[in-house]
Order: sequence, then C-alpha cells, then structure tokens
Amino acid sequence: MLNCVRLKSILSLCNNSFNRTFLLQRTAGARTTRLQKLLVNQQIFACYHLSFNSFGGDVNITMPPKRGRPPKAKAAKKSEEKKAVAKKVTSKQTEQDEDESESESGSNSENEVELPAPKRTKTEKKTEEKPETKTFMNQTESNLDEINFECEKLNADGEKYNTKICIWNVSGIRALLKKNGMDYLEKEGADIIALQETKCETKKLPDEIKLKGYKNYFLDSKKSGYCGMALLSKKEPLNISYGLSDSEFDDEGRLITAEYDNFYLLNVYVPNAGNKLVTLPKRLKWNEAFKKYIQDLDKKKPVIVCGDMNVAHQEIDLTNPKTNTKNAGFTQEERDGMTDFLKAGFVDTFRLFYPDKTGAYTFWSYFRNARSKNIGWRLDYFIVSERIKNKVCDVVNRDQVFGSDHCPVVFYATL
Repeated sequence: MLNCVRLKSILSLCNNSFNRTFLLQRTAGARTTRLQKLLVNQQIFACYHLSFNSFGGDVNITMPPKRGRPPKAKAAKKSEEKKAVAKKVTSKQTEQDEDESESESGSNSENEVELPAPKRTKTEKKTEEKPETKTFMNQTESNLDEINFECEKLNADGEKYNTKICIWNVSGIRALLKKNGMDYLEKEGADIIALQETKCETKKLPDEIKLKGYKNYFLDSKKSGYCGMALLSKKEPLNISYGLSDSEFDDEGRLITAEYDNFYLLNVYVPNAGNKLVTLPKRLKWNEAFKKYIQDLDKKKPVIVCGDMNVAHQEIDLTNPKTNTKNAGFTQEERDGMTDFLKAGFVDTFRLFYPDKTGAYTFWSYFRNARSKNIGWRLDYFIVSERIKNKVCDVVNRDQVFGSDHCPVVFYATL
C-alpha cells in the first residue's frame, strides 16, 4: 500500500499531467493503476483531492466536472471585456447619481448596474421600419393664381413700364396646348410674345395658338419637327423679316425680326453646339454672322435681342459649372462668344439688375427630377442696346410656370 501523505506530497510537486502520470506509473497496486488511467484519460490539470485511509484504506476521489470542450480564448476575453465595461458603466452611473442626489435630496442610494441593451433579433431587424426618404418629382401643373403679373419697379429714370415682352422656349407648341400653356400666355397678357422651338409647320398649327387680339407671325424649319419660331404682337410691327439672309441658318427657322417705332425686336433660337460638340464650329460661325447682323440694325435703332441663346455665360448661370466645361452651352468658346457680343455695346438685362444672384435658371433637364431640385441653366436672355438699358424696369424668370423644360422670361421696360 502507498502511504497517503507521501503520495499527496509527491503530487503537489508536479506541475503537469505528464509528471503525474510518470509518478503514478512507479506506484503499485490495482487501485493506483485505476487512478492512473482515470487521470490520463480525463487530462485533469486542475487541483484535486485524494484521501486514503491510514494504511491500505479505500481511495475516495472528488471528481471534477464532466469532460467538455475547454472555453475558447476569445469567449473568455469577451467575457472579461464585458465585465470591465459593466464595471465602468457602474462607476460612471454612480458618479452621476451622486451628483444628482447631492443637488436634489442630499441622500445616497445604491445604483443598479446598467446592462447593455439586448441585441435585436433577425425578425426585429426585418420588421423595423426604414426612415422615410424625401422624394422629388418634377411639377407639371402651374398655379397661375400665385403669380403677380404686374411690375411695381420703375426704371432708372423713375418711369413705370409701358411695354411687356414675354419669351418662352415651348419645346413643341402642340405639347404646350395639352399642358394648358396658352392659359398662362393669356393671363400674362404681354404686349409681345416670342416663342422658340414651336416644332410645327405653319399649316399644321392649331387654331388655339392664334390668341385673340394679337397679330401672329410664324417661321418654319425645312426639317419637319425641328426649331420653328412664333411672334405674337398686340401692335402690328412696321416690318417683319425672317432669318439672317444666310441659307445655312435660315433653312432651320431660327430668327424673326420685328421693327417697331423705337426699336427692333429679334426673337432668336441660337444653334446648339451639339452632343460631344459636333456642331460647335457651326455655332461659332453663327455667332459672327449674328453679331454683324445686330450691329447693322443697332446703327438704325436700339435693339432688343430675346430668346434662347443656348449659353450659360457665367459660372453662376448654371448649377454645376465645373463638370460642364466640355459640354454644349458652357464651353469656353461659347462663353467667350457671349462676352465678345456684350462688349460690342449690349447689356444682359437680367445681370444688370441681379449681378450676383444664384439659382436663377430658365432651363432644367427632364431627367432625375432636375427642376424640382433646381439643377438648371440660365439660357434665355433679354439683351438690349446699351443706350436703352436705363429704360428697363425689371426682368423676371417665371419659374413657377410649367409646361416645357424652359420657363418663360418677362421683360418690363419704358419704350
């Protein structure tokens, strides 16, 4: 028989299961062999208790828990981190409660540990409502009752306006009729209405376009469904002419010139530089011919150039100037052309009154709800001879009027 005290003393000097197994192999007896096998099979590394009777007594073993997988290191680490967080939360909460109790009642109480919020189940995540996102939609109906059609401003000479001119690129006159665009024109009641891109042959024009009380003048493009102009005037002009006397441009129907007593009015739709700037050379050629034509008229009477000039002159004339420097309407060549034209003795009347105004646009793409987000361009102008700039009272973009990708622009002056 193995002395109990001696065995316990020897085992206490061992630090691992290998040494314990080796020592047990040196002992004799069936009971020891059984104990040896049990220790080896279960790989006991923790402390245990052996007790023997004085000499040759029974062996009583207090067994460890059933064998299972050892705890993962990550799980143990997370458990320690959770305890540390809970301890920190408790400490912080205790300090807050102490401050509150001192300011309110002066008494202290034990604080309960604030446990982390339970994790949401997959079901809860699925059923959780998504936050509402604001959607933008381009408006199509005009509320004409909200528009003030009058102008209270006086010109630089202190005079009230006596002439009202309205321009509008309608992008198809027949489509405009379906969108009640003529209701707006009637209510605006301008002395002169200049429309661009009618896209309709004169013989196919609906009767509704011929407003009561106006003289009507139309210009077609030889290419069906392309360009086209209309001029409606309460007062009959002294003379009407069409085009620049240049067949390259005149076949497209881009210009109507009306002569009145004190001025020339030019209703114009300037050529676009095209997708990937394929027609930019044509556009630059137009600029030269148009400039010469205007200068010749300006020698006789002051001129009012109005319509779609197809250029955003300054960076504040469009929403995204940096990304459009190589796109039609904002190339350096087109902008320089406008600068050159203005330097020849003409004034952009909108910038005369609003030199630094941003977000004032007259064109918006139909795509991506651009108009509802006011992502646009200022392409439509009233440009006058410099000598009559003081006769102008105001220029207003009617951006509340819908029915086209352009909005009307209204010009008030004393002429």
